[in-house]
Amino acid sequence: MEKNFEPVIVGFLCNWCSYAGADLAGVSRMQYPPNLRVIRVMCSGRVEPSFILKAFQEGADGVLISGCHIGDCHYVDGNIKTLRRTPLIKTLLSQLGVEEERFKQTWISAAEGEKFAQVVKAMVEEIKRIGPFKKQAEEESDDFDDKAYGLMIEAAVTIEGGNIDG
Repeated sequence: MEKNFEPVIVGFLCNWCSYAGADLAGVSRMQYPPNLRVIRVMCSGRVEPSFILKAFQEGADGVLISGCHIGDCHYVDGNIKTLRRTPLIKTLLSQLGVEEERFKQTWISAAEGEKFAQVVKAMVEEIKRIGPFKKQAEEESDDFDDKAYGLMIEAAVTIEGGNIDG
């Protein structure tokens, strides 16, 4: 493992809750590592499984999805979609050889800046412990893509009623 390894974590944060929680952590000057690359989404339910795969393919060491608490979704049931997809995503990543510690799903409200900082700290520490994500070799990349797509279709039929992206 590299001594000075600093993981890159892609975070898909719900605009209404988790992104606001991240903002609160920042304006409150809470200390947490700068390893998170935030992608603001309108709802955690709009984070397609393919986005997570793409993040890993592009070199992310970890991926975080964070949304509103159950019952607080601004789009009624978007976070329920996320909750249903999480086991699917974990299974998909496992079958592709991605360690389960590299993917995390949380609920963080706009008032939980401290929780946001704690989640980021814990995830960075865990990924530092397991080391960098080993990207697929170029010649294996197409096999990875084909296997990932096949698994996504299979899971979509089971979980999403045939719709890959929700």
